[in-house]
Amino acid sequence: MDFTTRAVGLGGVTIGLCILAWTLTAWWMRDKHKPAAIAPYLLSACYGILIVLSTGGLLGAVAGVALWGGNTAGAAALEYGVGGTAPDVTRSSPLTLTPGGHVLVLLATVVLAGIWKFSGKLRGRRVPAGIITGICLGLSGGIAGWAAVVLAPAVNIPGDLIAGLL
Repeated sequence: MDFTTRAVGLGGVTIGLCILAWTLTAWWMRDKHKPAAIAPYLLSACYGILIVLSTGGLLGAVAGVALWGGNTAGAAALEYGVGGTAPDVTRSSPLTLTPGGHVLVLLATVVLAGIWKFSGKLRGRRVPAGIITGICLGLSGGIAGWAAVVLAPAVNIPGDLIAGLL
């Protein structure tokens, strides 16, 4: 069991897409598709993408364990559930965060922890589900991983400017 591998299989992407499909269905049917109801999930999915791009530290380790779990559960579901396989679908050109990007990820972690602590409305399942979705989809080379291509520079550039690295 290697929790540090930064590779996503089709099983991990499947788990991420299943969580996304379930959450969007619940949002559409139960929450009457109000944008404010889905915003915490989408923002936490972006956060999940960013922490899976963090290659080390405690957040990177947590993301590695979650990614391993998603890959394992999804591969089992594909193999035993529908008779499929779970090949590697990791993006061919890896994205990484710069030191300034890591600063912003840490700031986002503090903000998310504060929101979680002080907002009784966000104590549901949508924030953790969004984080797991982002972790499972963030390294994908297909359409599911396109958000990471946008998020990495969107965090790296301002982070480097704030930290004085540019």
